[in-house]
Amino acid sequence: MTTLKVGIAEPEEMKVRTMRIARGEEKPAPGDPTVWFPSTESFARLLSAGNRELLRIIHEQQPGSLEELAQMTGRATPNVSRTLKKMESFGLVRMEKGQGLKLVPKVVHDRVELVLPLIEPRKKGSRI
Repeated sequence: MTTLKVGIAEPEEMKVRTMRIARGEEKPAPGDPTVWFPSTESFARLLSAGNRELLRIIHEQQPGSLEELAQMTGRATPNVSRTLKKMESFGLVRMEKGQGLKLVPKVVHDRVELVLPLIEPRKKGSRI
C-alpha cells in the first residue's frame, strides 16, 4: 500500500492556496501534503485508536459490507457508516459496490505521514 501525506491548515488558508494554484501563481511541491485537515484536533479525532482499529479490521478481515463490519466491531451500523464517510472524504478508505446494494469498505493507505511545521511565520498585522 501507500503513505498518505497530510497537513494541517485552516479552511480559509486552504481556500487562498487553492486559488493561487488554480491561477498558476503557485505550484504544489512534490513533497507537499495531498490531504489537509483543518486542525490537529480533527486529525487526532479521525485517527483515534478506535478508528485505527477499524481500519485494521477492514484490511485484515475484509468485511463484505458495512453491516458485517459493524458486527465484527460491535459498533452500530450508522456509527460505522458515518465514520467511514468521513474517512472516505480524507482519502483513507474507499467504498466499493458489493453484492446487491451493499457497500464494501477498502483501506486505501497503510500509513499516514503528518507534515506539521512547529514554527509558522507570523502573519502581517499579527501581534502574537
